[in-house]
Amino acid sequence: MIEDKNPQRTSIAQLGEFGLIEHLTKNFDVTQESTLKSIGDDAAVLDFKDKKVVVSTDLLIEGVHFDLAYMPLKHLGYKSVVVNLSDICAMNAKPTQITVSVAVSNRFPLEALEELFDGITHAAKEYKVDVIGGDTTSSQKGLIISITAIGEANEEELVYRNGAKGTDLLVVTGDIGAAYMGLQVLEREKQVFQVNPNSQPDLDMYSYLIERQLKPEARKDVRTLLHALEIKPTAMIDISDGLSSEIMHICKQSKVGCNLYEDKLPLDPQFISTCEEFNIDSTTVAINGGEDYELLFTIDINDFDKIKGNPNFSIIGHMADESEGVNLVTRANTKIALKARGWDALTE
Repeated sequence: MIEDKNPQRTSIAQLGEFGLIEHLTKNFDVTQESTLKSIGDDAAVLDFKDKKVVVSTDLLIEGVHFDLAYMPLKHLGYKSVVVNLSDICAMNAKPTQITVSVAVSNRFPLEALEELFDGITHAAKEYKVDVIGGDTTSSQKGLIISITAIGEANEEELVYRNGAKGTDLLVVTGDIGAAYMGLQVLEREKQVFQVNPNSQPDLDMYSYLIERQLKPEARKDVRTLLHALEIKPTAMIDISDGLSSEIMHICKQSKVGCNLYEDKLPLDPQFISTCEEFNIDSTTVAINGGEDYELLFTIDINDFDKIKGNPNFSIIGHMADESEGVNLVTRANTKIALKARGWDALTE
């Protein structure tokens, strides 16, 4: 939140559109065999041979998806890549390429875009994906980022949302809810800073939550972990809009019901203590928060012995007949109809 009052500012107009593209993309390396032609022509050329291609696109809009009051541009660049790669991972596919498009207003100097693209470059190297193209244009209001992610998989490896069966187990990776509480901490500190710009926040006790919000990671490891366990999920989705919403998506597309158990939800201790501090119910946050980018999937009940006790996964419920509905089973063993109260950019 401490800002340099006299930063170096290089006008983007000095470079022009093509000069800007050349400047921002000079550090992108090509590492994938399937990339025949990347940046520099009218289109990229990919060769996946006998692989299936998976493509996903997301928009990130200033004031809707991020707040630059507390989101560093380098982190924003990194996160913008990760949230798209998460969709590829949710198909049980391997991310291979991305395109990056940016619309920016004249309040952003070249140095700001360099920070943004430093984060994009870091994410591309971390996840071993090639940046193969994109677009730049002007914006009347703030910063807009659009990233398209491309991945590959053998046909038999792909997992969709519509494959869950009524007897399957419901599994989630990692822990949930932390990203939402990280956002609450950052929003609170923003309010304090607006009242007193000299305030220096002490955020050490919230470090995990803030990291989950500002620098999430896509679960590229899950594909390998499940392959080693000889488990293929029957349905899969990433948790971007909240656990409840994602469960509803799987149930609707698979035509099944579900029983989610409150006492099985994987919650980080820092998350629990911060919920208590904010006087917010931890279960409500965990099932509705969103932006965790963990993977939610279903597996055949016969695979229970393969996955039980594995520290990477938590069995949080089981699917059921569609007529049973979608329910939260509370710690008091009471069934409550689950509602999709996760993030919706068009209604929030």
